[in-house]
Amino acid sequence: MAIVMRFTPRGLTHEKYNQVIKRLEEAGAGAPRGRMQHYFFGDKNNLFVSEIWDSRASFDKFAETMMPIVQEAGIEPGEPVELEIYNMIEGAKSGTAKP
Repeated sequence: MAIVMRFTPRGLTHEKYNQVIKRLEEAGAGAPRGRMQHYFFGDKNNLFVSEIWDSRASFDKFAETMMPIVQEAGIEPGEPVELEIYNMIEGAKSGTAKP
């Protein structure tokens, strides 16, 4: 079953986020197997990350690489919230909807 993993980290800035993304890519984990979508959002003083994963097992495997990188960047990830996804409906891409 697909899941959402929601993070409300302390100390997350655009700069630290970009550093983590760069390090993940360098580690070969920029596009991990099982991660379906990734969102980085919020205002500059209150930033969040949410991801959709195909399973908790896929997330746990990725976390083995991600967590040390996040901690080295000085980000306190906090405890993620895991939510089961019961249904996903994708919207039409811009310019593809029919009247």
